[in-house]
Formats: sequence, structure tokens, C-alpha cells
Amino acid sequence: MAIKPSKQEKKVVYDQKLCQLLDLYSQVLIVGADNVGSNQLQGIRSGLRGDSVVLMGKNTMMKRSIRLHAEKTGNNNYLNLLPLLVGNVGLIFTKGDLKEVSEEVAKYKVGAPARVGLVAPIDVIVPPGNTGLDPSQTSFFQVLNIPTKINKGTVEIITPVELIRKGEKVGSSEAALLAKLGIRPFSYGLVIQSVYDDGSVFSPEVLDLTEDDLIEKFATGVSMVTSLALALSYPTLVAAPHMFINAYKNVLAVAVATEYSFPQAEKVKEYLKDPSKFAVAAAPVAADTGAAPAAVAVEEKKEEPAEESDDDMGFSLFD
Repeated sequence: MAIKPSKQEKKVVYDQKLCQLLDLYSQVLIVGADNVGSNQLQGIRSGLRGDSVVLMGKNTMMKRSIRLHAEKTGNNNYLNLLPLLVGNVGLIFTKGDLKEVSEEVAKYKVGAPARVGLVAPIDVIVPPGNTGLDPSQTSFFQVLNIPTKINKGTVEIITPVELIRKGEKVGSSEAALLAKLGIRPFSYGLVIQSVYDDGSVFSPEVLDLTEDDLIEKFATGVSMVTSLALALSYPTLVAAPHMFINAYKNVLAVAVATEYSFPQAEKVKEYLKDPSKFAVAAAPVAADTGAAPAAVAVEEKKEEPAEESDDDMGFSLFD
């Protein structure tokens, strides 16, 4: 007969397992586990098997093990996890890509009915259409102020109705109606609340950022720095080109308004004195797009006879 380990022995084993995971992994997903059943959790563990390990436990035990590990190893990075261990949470240690792991976790969501007293995680809207219920069930709809009509001996909902709002508790009437309609409005699974990566903690929304999003945010930041530097007249690498251009414009304005001149201003002065020169200079540029293909065609046409020259036929005129 196997000897059942004591609570103290279980705590020791759990502490050893958690400390071992802290040594092996530098990436952790902190997940909420509300309304997640044991079978569902087993499926998630099976799906993540390989590069990831799911660890559940009491928050006090996890906090204690993390503190002891930090004292033993001197690595205080994992202490950033302590404020996140609140409520019914678990840890997913992984060596894989964080986005791919989060997507894998999201696959294991299970539909659930609306139980009485449960706080709705989403808005519940009953769609219009035939319910299949007989006219004796109209009392449920009347209590909830849902407009209906009798069609071919069954109750039909006329318009879509917002039955439950997000954050509200499910009442007995709402739960009974949804059960009769066969609607399972909620789905539950492990919900990623925070992401830990080698000492840094950030929101899971960061995992959804694409390369284009990062470039856009970087460009916005550069634009803000440039605007600030220009407003303060403080030279920076991003503001320098604008400062040079603005300085050139100011000097050019002085040169145009006075007899002072410099090489970069002479051509502008010529155009101002005789605008026709500007029109002549701009004309070839406008014609380049249309003229270029024709020029290429002419060159190709000129080069064609050269392929059968006298030299190629053996009758060179210069021999």
C-alpha cells in the first residue's frame, strides 16, 4: 500500500519543482484560471507539451518559493512576478515563441451555459428568429421584455435583444431562458493576464503587435522628438535636416530681398527675374516620362542593323 505524502512533503516537492522551473526558464505567462475545469486544464497541458510547462498552485506557496529562490541564487528578476500573483492564477513556463504559445492557449476554450449569479464576461444578445418553443413559454419572454409573436404554433423573437450586459450578474430568468433556447453564451479557458520575459513584465497586447505597428510607433516617436527639438531650437540628429532647410529658407529670403547673393541663391534670383527660364527648365522633366520609351525604341531601332554589319559578314570596308 502506497504511503500518502503529508502536506509538508507536498510543499517541499512543489517548492523544488517551482525552483527548478525558475532555473530552466526565463519566459513566463501569468494566466487567469477562473471557471477552468480539470479536464480542460489537462488538455491545455497536453497541447503545450514540449517547450512549455503549466504550473498551478496557491499564491502563497508560489510567492514563498520565488522569494526563497531569489535569496539562494541572487537573481531578483523573478520578484517582479510577486505583484501579479493575485486571484486564481497559474504560471506557464515556456522556451517557445510567446505569441505562438498564447495562440495555442487560446484554442482551448470551452463553451459554458449562463449560470445564475455568474458575472457575465461579455454582452449576451438573443438573436431574432424562431425559438421552437410552444406558446405556453411566452411568460419567460414577457418577464424579460422581449418582443415576440406566435408563428406557426411556436414563439418567434421579433428583434435582437441585449439580454445580459458585460459585468452584470446572470439572473434566474435569463439563465432559464438561455437554457431553453440552447444558447451557451460564455466560453472559458486560461486567460493571459501578463507576460514575463527575462525580468521585464508587460501586457499581453504587446504580443499582437506586428512589425508595421512597431515601425508606425517608432515613426510617431521620432516625429514627436523632432517637433520638440524644433520648438526648443535644440539640435538633434532628427531635427538637424529641418533646421538646415529652415536656415536656408531664411538666408534665401534675405538674398532675394537684398543685393546680397550666394551660389545657392543665384538660380532662384534668375527664375524670379525671368520666369520663362523656369518654364524651360521644367519642360524636359515633364517630358521625360513620355519621351524616354520613345528614345529607347529609337536606340534599339538604330542598333538593329549593327547586328548584321559588314564585319559580321566578313566584308569589312576597312580591310
